[in-house]
Amino acid sequence: MDVIELLPRLHFIRFPVGNAYLWHDPEGLTLIDTSLPGSASLIADAIRQSGYRTADLRRLVLTHFHADHIGAAADIAGWGDMEVIAPRADVPFIRAAAVGPAPDLADWERPIYEQVMSQLPAQPVIPPRIDREIEDGDDLGFGDGAVAVAAPGHTPGSVAIYLRRHQVLFAGDAVACGLDGTVICGVFNVDRLQAAASLRRLASLGATVACFGHGEPLTHSAAAELQAAARRLPPGIGQAARDMPREPG
Repeated sequence: MDVIELLPRLHFIRFPVGNAYLWHDPEGLTLIDTSLPGSASLIADAIRQSGYRTADLRRLVLTHFHADHIGAAADIAGWGDMEVIAPRADVPFIRAAAVGPAPDLADWERPIYEQVMSQLPAQPVIPPRIDREIEDGDDLGFGDGAVAVAAPGHTPGSVAIYLRRHQVLFAGDAVACGLDGTVICGVFNVDRLQAAASLRRLASLGATVACFGHGEPLTHSAAAELQAAARRLPPGIGQAARDMPREPG
């Protein structure tokens, strides 16, 4: 686990699988995603390395239901008085009230998916409580006006978070960054057409900084890289983007 300052108010918590991010407001901290089960103590260390206490955490935002994003949420929610926020369409899966849909894998994704799954720890996810269910355009109460941006496709309820004033985008797994630094549409999606449409939507927001669930974040010119990724989509894919709002809400 590494803790890297991206901006004076933003820290990147790098895990081998499933990144997390810490945003700092004068009234407290917001954590976006939690990596795998067993990561709570490492996130607590990251908070202390950033100069804060775990008691300063005011909210936890989960971008979707996968274990490498919600794995430590139940433990972290037990630290103190904080709001746990998640996208409405994924809440049944986060609460383990239903089984989330499996990805619709392309042939080239299958061996990669099997390799990734074989390397994940067997430790089960403890379903966290959810205090607030969010949808597209909802104000999240931090970051001088952070809003939820629906980005379905990776999962039914996948959500990105956009801080308009700071031009910072938390993309969850709707977008990823490869080892060579190439920005791509997220992989292992339940609906590949929807995922491509979500990439196009996020590319239109004008972000300067983009933070991904997998891969290194971009700290400048993020919109240009996202738009380039959208242009690299196969012809015709993602045209459903025209049916999605360009701005949240």
